[in-house]
Amino acid sequence: MSIEPYYSDDFVTLYHENCLESLKRFNDDAFQLVITSPPYNMNWRNGKITKTEFSTKYTHFDDALPIEEYNALHSTILKELLRVSPLVFYNVAIVTGSKTSVFKMIGDFAENLQDIIIWHKPNGVPSTNAQILNRRYELILIFSKNNGLSRQIQEGTFQPGKLEDVWNIPTQKSQSKDHTAVFPEALVLKIIENFSHKGDHVYDPFIGTGTTAEVAKKTGRFATGSDISSDYLDVAVKRLAQEVLFV
Repeated sequence: MSIEPYYSDDFVTLYHENCLESLKRFNDDAFQLVITSPPYNMNWRNGKITKTEFSTKYTHFDDALPIEEYNALHSTILKELLRVSPLVFYNVAIVTGSKTSVFKMIGDFAENLQDIIIWHKPNGVPSTNAQILNRRYELILIFSKNNGLSRQIQEGTFQPGKLEDVWNIPTQKSQSKDHTAVFPEALVLKIIENFSHKGDHVYDPFIGTGTTAEVAKKTGRFATGSDISSDYLDVAVKRLAQEVLFV
């Protein structure tokens, strides 16, 4: 069953819905690349919902699933993403609400987990609680359905010896006061430039305020995105209306 896009232009199509609803409609291998940063379950603390000033990335849902539900959801999403794309970049942070799930995800998808990139943030936020290490990095898990047992990423476009697995990229100011943590454009650009070609189709199941779509459009890729928040999508639409292609 088709659904009317929330936004569409020559390069970008955005859907206002849960990504699993979008994925149901996509054919196998509909995309060449997936880039996303899913919710981190920031507000789940020791079996209860706890909001703090550092855990307000989302205002339209709690971001506080029980660990089993969080893990089951992302396992389902990852399986679907590997059905529609050969290569998936999944940006995750190890926080209390996601830690167990991330470690389990690495084990459950070991045969698809091709490599891990460390996103090092020079301006990382220090811990506000005792006995907790300051976090200066996030993980970008690279999943592949074609060559997961090898470290060779067949879809890569970079030359031997030219790309490291630790990326020093600062965080970026949000385009929306209600979405306080966003994918830096430089991070998405580095993935797109090194793992795709012009004319490829890129999907982001948690498109948020549109960073993946914006960078894809600038670089001559086609982008599709899904999000449950119309507020975030409105920000994305405004950004996309201002973009021109890189030459």
